[in-house]
Amino acid sequence: MEYLCYLANASLTLRLVEYLLKLPQLRVSFVSVINTVDGWVVRIRLKHLLSPTEDGNLRAILSELRISYLPPKRVQLALWSLAGGVSPVDVMRRYQVTVVCHGKPEKEEIEAFRQHFIRELGYCPQTLA
Repeated sequence: MEYLCYLANASLTLRLVEYLLKLPQLRVSFVSVINTVDGWVVRIRLKHLLSPTEDGNLRAILSELRISYLPPKRVQLALWSLAGGVSPVDVMRRYQVTVVCHGKPEKEEIEAFRQHFIRELGYCPQTLA
């Protein structure tokens, strides 16, 4: 079972990852997080089908946080490559996207990316808030 969402900023992305980490019964196979100029793309793949209640709960959280989104072709290809086992570094080189993390959901990697980016820019853009 898979879910794809587009989030406006880092805070919402962290909130979603925290939700996933709190519910080990969801049995997450992997989470891919890609930062774009204007937001965050998150792909969640689960190891099994969810019960209707679990699916409804996850969809409710996603509906609350996300923006309707159809990823551009290069982002789709990047996500497929990550799912196929291509290393994040190779995916970033090939598709010119920023893979923040892939695999086990990691709040620390997202927060480190956010802090590093803000420090380098000298200010905090809206997407990193």
